[in-house]
Amino acid sequence: MDTINGRLLSWASILEDNTREQAERTATMPFVFPHLALMPDAHLGLGATVGSVIPTDGAIIPAAVGVDIGCGMAAVRTQFTAADLDGHDLAGLHEQISRSVPLSAGGRNKEIRSSAEPRIEELRGMAGAEQADAVAKHWPQQLGTLGSGNHFIEVSLDEADRVWAFLHSGSRGVGNKLAQRHIAVAREQCRRRFVELPDRDLAYLVEGEPEFDAYLEALLWAQRFAFLNREEMMDRVLDQLGRFLGVEVQRQEMVACHHNYTAREHHFGRDVWLSRKGAISARAGEAGLIPGSMGAASYVVVGKGDVRALHSAPHGAGRSHSRTAARKLFDRADLDARMAGVAWGHSDAFLDEHPDAYKPIDQVMADATDLVEVRHTLRQVVNVKGN
Repeated sequence: MDTINGRLLSWASILEDNTREQAERTATMPFVFPHLALMPDAHLGLGATVGSVIPTDGAIIPAAVGVDIGCGMAAVRTQFTAADLDGHDLAGLHEQISRSVPLSAGGRNKEIRSSAEPRIEELRGMAGAEQADAVAKHWPQQLGTLGSGNHFIEVSLDEADRVWAFLHSGSRGVGNKLAQRHIAVAREQCRRRFVELPDRDLAYLVEGEPEFDAYLEALLWAQRFAFLNREEMMDRVLDQLGRFLGVEVQRQEMVACHHNYTAREHHFGRDVWLSRKGAISARAGEAGLIPGSMGAASYVVVGKGDVRALHSAPHGAGRSHSRTAARKLFDRADLDARMAGVAWGHSDAFLDEHPDAYKPIDQVMADATDLVEVRHTLRQVVNVKGN
């Protein structure tokens, strides 16, 4: 852990200058208390750094939560082992999952499944549903869809060759639109107050004002949508895994966590709004998930409750090259070689997700030694992504 200045603590051994400078700008905001914690996977983001933990007193920065509100992970350990997969063509399981869970924008999700109906009804009954209807009236059709980019569904094996289902997604288009709306409101509020910001994406909303309340309502709604979205997808994935092997799946261990969200928490003697933008909660004994990049290991972890890190840990490998740069740096033959032995999409569309576009997950985990303990190490045998 390094103290970059009195208001910024960093656990990142790999830290680009522009990322550090961005985090320093965020840490200067007067309502940050007591300090900003920079995780090992930190990299440049919109306004605030991805991989940062930002405690604020009396205000929230919407862009510091991010546009994929509630993005996170879910994992289930099943009763199956690698031996149960032997003799099966896992490309068939990849195809089944791809048909069951609409990928990319989710435009093929034309019907609302019976499993999704109670989840949609719960969301309709929550404060925030009217805001969701206003920005994306078809949000019910988005429940149970994956998205693209670094969102994925994987079937993996742990260190004991037990089979896991593992997935990563967020609040989809509706969460993005809600975030964009409130980021714009925050900018307008700061403009009206003649607030000079070090970055316009650090525009904030002040607690106690209607605009703050409206954002918090939308935020909590979108976080719940994201959680239920992952639940719905996991139901579908496990159903397909059971069909593929001819045996109903038993859920023997389950882990779920957000890594783009805000929660009310108590740190250093004060109640604050804690925004984790690319970070997971890692209180002592709390289970969490840290995925590697495409073709790399992922981890089921337990938090150690480091108070300096605001009870937080990294959320993944963290990009080291932009998507545009990755497409110029890496070729399909190399990606094919890196994905040998994994049933995946075999498409040039995934070049920007090449493992070397990310920081080495082994280094990220080494940097996080004081933050989490590894419970399971997962290696994927099926990788499903949208493009």
